[in-house]
Amino acid sequence: MRAPSFIPPVAARLFCGALGCRSLARPLRARRMGSSTLRLLRIFLYLAATLPLMPVQALLLLFGGRLAERLPLFYHRCCCRILGFRVRRLGAPSELRPALFVANHVSYTDIMILGSLIAGSFVAKDEVARWPLFGLLARLQRTLFVDRRMLSSARQRAVLAERLGKGEALILFAEGTSGDGNRVLPFKSALLGAAEKGGGILVQPVSLAYTRLDGVPISRFYRPLFAWYGAMELLPHMWEMIGLGRVEVVVEFHPPTSLAAFASRKALILYCRERIAGGVAAALSGRPQPAPEPPALPAPAAAAG
Repeated sequence: MRAPSFIPPVAARLFCGALGCRSLARPLRARRMGSSTLRLLRIFLYLAATLPLMPVQALLLLFGGRLAERLPLFYHRCCCRILGFRVRRLGAPSELRPALFVANHVSYTDIMILGSLIAGSFVAKDEVARWPLFGLLARLQRTLFVDRRMLSSARQRAVLAERLGKGEALILFAEGTSGDGNRVLPFKSALLGAAEKGGGILVQPVSLAYTRLDGVPISRFYRPLFAWYGAMELLPHMWEMIGLGRVEVVVEFHPPTSLAAFASRKALILYCRERIAGGVAAALSGRPQPAPEPPALPAPAAAAG
């Protein structure tokens, strides 16, 4: 079976992949997709946008002020356009602070996509700090680097709580690692303990899904072109990804809540996971999915007369 001739080459591969063409049913390493010219152009434009803004952001952080929070929004939006990501937003991020945005994790590009929508700092594993260029970019956005080993989780929660106590917005990938983009992995509740330091801290679930390439739905077989997980090497994956066409990413902001509305931290993380899993399934299937409603917040105690 062949795709119609009017479909672009990359989209044609997705078309055939969705219909089970045998000629394309081979491992990702054996496929060559995308344009080397487009890859080089995007790398040039990315560096042209990134390198001049790095010292500007460093100065803004030095002198403080809201511009240090707003410039990353502008930067990430530019990067999304340069690298061909079209972000379709459902709902809206809360403007209340402090806030903890809890999201699923699919790829390194999640940083750019969520960073284009939320004025906040990310919580990332400590090894990211050692990545060339990207580690420095993470520091310039005041990323909070954590060691996810259980022995240090109490100290990490204290650091998160301190940042939230200053009225900041943090973005946490609750799975603790990236997945294949087809499903949401189990959430780790340890770092949600930071919300226990203040029951009124807003917690907002956010789901993210890579859904279309050049207007054609991305099948399970081709989603690893965007999802980075397991033993995949970073640079080869990145090289193939940036040569592809325009990618639609659906980001849904679900109803916010707080720990005070739940009986325990684990109940809160279960609510967040169910909302996010439903949002991912809805984005991938194009059909609404059942999702739990956030419980009502307890009424404030009446002041003693």
